[in-house]
Amino acid sequence: QVELTESGGGSVRAGGSLTLSCKASAYTYSDYCLGWFRQAPGKEREEVAGIGSDHTTKYADSVKGRFTISRDNAKDALYLQMNSLQPEDTGIYYCAADTLSGGVCHTPEQYNWWGQGTQVTVSS
Repeated sequence: QVELTESGGGSVRAGGSLTLSCKASAYTYSDYCLGWFRQAPGKEREEVAGIGSDHTTKYADSVKGRFTISRDNAKDALYLQMNSLQPEDTGIYYCAADTLSGGVCHTPEQYNWWGQGTQVTVSS
């Protein structure tokens, strides 16, 4: 019942920045844990960042200090600001929602709604 749509992907050179956005159809978006995942060519999907209903955040070690996850509950929107992008950040980025955990982010397996993904390509 929750439809998530990502936007903002594209191609940038190393050191550049991109901001990804995710819009949700759910009216109760503010109650969910929200997250960003990515899958690089030949690699498994990994969690990039998560944000709880109380705005508590977590990040993968590989993106700490470079990426910032945020949410705007009034707009039912999720964002990922990506700075100092490197070729290793290349992949398909997905936004996701955990509607069952009371707004607290736990394990990636608990995310039950996913967007279609948006491609991010970083060239050296």
